[in-house]
Amino acid sequence: MPLINFILNLAGLLLWLNWLSLHFDPLAKTSATSLVRTLRKADASGPKRWQSLAAVVGLVVIRAAIYWQIGPALNWTPRLSLGPIKSPFRSDSFQSVLVFSALSFVCALAAFYFSLLLLSVANRGVPDTDPLQKLVRLYFKWLERLPLAAKLLLPLLAGAVFWVAIHPLLTSLGIIPPAKSNSQLLEQAAIIGVATYLSWKYLIIGVLVLHLINSYVYLGDHPVWNFFSTTARNLLRPLGWLPLRIGRIDLLPVAAIALVLALVNFPSLADHFARPPGTFQPWLYRHLPF
Repeated sequence: MPLINFILNLAGLLLWLNWLSLHFDPLAKTSATSLVRTLRKADASGPKRWQSLAAVVGLVVIRAAIYWQIGPALNWTPRLSLGPIKSPFRSDSFQSVLVFSALSFVCALAAFYFSLLLLSVANRGVPDTDPLQKLVRLYFKWLERLPLAAKLLLPLLAGAVFWVAIHPLLTSLGIIPPAKSNSQLLEQAAIIGVATYLSWKYLIIGVLVLHLINSYVYLGDHPVWNFFSTTARNLLRPLGWLPLRIGRIDLLPVAAIALVLALVNFPSLADHFARPPGTFQPWLYRHLPF
């Protein structure tokens, strides 16, 4: 079921991108007196923006109904991963799985925009002649002009605001206990905000792996591979001082991938090295304000 939910989130994301793509359609911005605009009006069967957006809403609602029907039979408990916590939702309650379905898609959409944010920051010096970077800026244009510091703080602020916004909803459904005070709520929001940076792991690892493959296997001179190589070099720049190049072999991408995996799995690694082993995670979760 988690895999099915992931696939449906991808489907919803594609519908969302289709909705945005129709907005970026240059034909939609031509003047009313132009020949192109006249031809567009004659095509009554053309795509309409509201259809893609309605399909996203329909996907969220329909899959919630499916989860509600088959979840109890499969003894499946939907869980929403938010940083250090995985909030469980009742599959025998349509209201609960509907909230899960909506929040799951919102988290997937946020991960997509955070990935665009990372590409915007890492490749800020790449010109618009690069077609993929130009596409990134097109989808992210409403925040593209923000200062670098504001972009880097954006995931923290977005994650914190998101937690404060959904906290009353989750507590009303009995999914999480209510915060004992406003300070505890703010502490929770800060932790969720910091955890949003972990959504970058998929993009970073994916780009570095493709860069490694392209470095040792000739895959052609397609702009896609040039984009991945440029992005990888920009992502690796903070670690460029490490002496990890041996002849023609560059071990820096491997070290960066290992570092990302270590950060993501830090509690498990700390458990392994703790004395006695397995005591770090229980200690950590006892001291979290959740």
